[in-house]
Amino acid sequence: MPDKKTIGKKEAEKLERIAFILKTVAHPLRLGIVHLLEQHPQLSVSEICTMLGSEQSLTSHHLQNMRLKGILHAERDGRSMLYTLKERDVSSIISCLENCNCNM
Repeated sequence: MPDKKTIGKKEAEKLERIAFILKTVAHPLRLGIVHLLEQHPQLSVSEICTMLGSEQSLTSHHLQNMRLKGILHAERDGRSMLYTLKERDVSSIISCLENCNCNM
C-alpha cells in the first residue's frame, strides 16, 4: 500500500488562505463587487450601487466587511470612498470556479 502523505505547513496555510477568501466573498453582492473591480481599477460606492442595482446601505456594509478582511482597499476622495481590489488572488480563485465543469 502506498505511503500516505500529510499536508505540509505551507500547503495547509495556502488552503487556509483560499478558504478565508472564499468565505469572505461568498455572497452574490460581494461576488458582483469583485467582478466590477476586476473590470474597473477604482469605483465609488454610488458607482457600484448603480452598476449592481443595489441599495447603498447594504452595499456599503459589504464593502466595509471586505475592506476589513483585506480583500479591498478604500481611499477617500473628497466626500466619497473609492474602492480597489487589494487581494488579486480572489480574481484567480473566482475565475477558476467560473470555468469549472460544474453541473448546476
